[in-house]
Amino acid sequence: MNTSFLRISIWVYLAIFFAYLLGPLVIMSITAFNSSGFPRMSPWECLTFQWFSELFQDQRILNGIKNSLIIGAGTVVLSVAMGLAGALMLTQIWPKLRATYYTIIIAPILIPGVVLGISTLVFWDRINRMLGLGADSFLSNGVFLTVIGQSTFIASYCMLVLVARLQRYDIALTEAALDLGATHAQAFRKILLPFMRPAIASAAVLAFLASFENYNTTTFTFGEYPTLTIELAQKVRYGITPAISALAFIIVALTVFFALLNEAKLKRQELVAAARKKATVEELAGKIKLPSFFAGNMAAVLLVVFAVATITVVGTATAYNPAQCIANVKEQKQLEAEQRIQELRKQREERRKQREAEEAEQGDAQQSAPKPSNNSGFGNVFAPNTLGGEEDEGAADTEEQPSGSNNSGFGGVFDPNSLQNDQ
Repeated sequence: MNTSFLRISIWVYLAIFFAYLLGPLVIMSITAFNSSGFPRMSPWECLTFQWFSELFQDQRILNGIKNSLIIGAGTVVLSVAMGLAGALMLTQIWPKLRATYYTIIIAPILIPGVVLGISTLVFWDRINRMLGLGADSFLSNGVFLTVIGQSTFIASYCMLVLVARLQRYDIALTEAALDLGATHAQAFRKILLPFMRPAIASAAVLAFLASFENYNTTTFTFGEYPTLTIELAQKVRYGITPAISALAFIIVALTVFFALLNEAKLKRQELVAAARKKATVEELAGKIKLPSFFAGNMAAVLLVVFAVATITVVGTATAYNPAQCIANVKEQKQLEAEQRIQELRKQREERRKQREAEEAEQGDAQQSAPKPSNNSGFGNVFAPNTLGGEEDEGAADTEEQPSGSNNSGFGGVFDPNSLQNDQ
């Protein structure tokens, strides 16, 4: 029971791991066949192949792919050569210096790509000025600078791959060839290189993939030759279309195809070696009956299935026309948009009526409100019109009194007409 639980747990873990690892690639590949103008899988609209045609009509993407292939080829040649030289040096150097030399060779891997790109640009610009060359010299060329900048750290990866293979090499084979009269060049070409060929092929593939996807270093050195990653970054900045998903699908399909092809080839070699091992002397002297290419070779079967699926998709793309489906989707979107507009207008009208009703209620409440009374206990002393009222009352009293009366207590001494009357 514990074994069954452990087995189920391992399968669940593997499912989650591969879903996390490959899920984004699967989703992005599916979006390449959706007619939506933005890469998305849901909601699904129509099955279409138009994004592949738009991809092949995009000159910037095609130019970026071409530059990436050229730079990748140059990086492979330079990185593999430097990596092989570093691996040979590491196996033949004085043992006490081997650790120091290894640290120096691995150091570029630990340096950020931005630093490598800036340092490459500044260094070769100084060399260009020291030599008195112009701004259009090959030292300022974007392809040259990008290959040099990428090779500074990709060569370290190649060296690690080659060292792993070189550690299993028997140096006695080279010594025997030298004893038999071969030169060092002949021993290297006829003995060491055939032994190192699988590692060289692996290092070349690794170098090309690392160069093809590099962005940090390339963004400072590409000049007038932008690579695919630079073009994709610029497109993402201004908005992307499902044509990018179509490109991703093509890259994933090619990767799966070559992976299945390599696996089928390796499995075929294992089957042939097993057949020869089991063969008798008579069979070895004659013709060995080898197993078929598909017998016990699941990778070969998957490769055939993949090829048939690819041919089916291409054939469907040439005959399928999604125009009617796209027109129906556009009409449906238009109807939904109009319905949404009507709902918004209705909501706006309801809010307007509600606001008018609230304003009317507030107006009625203000009109029906009683006037404020003064119950402060001081009478009308602090009323705003108190002084004005007293002046009016005093003026009225003055008018009612006769003009000749004087109630000041001094008689008519201060009367303006007293002197005139005396005269």
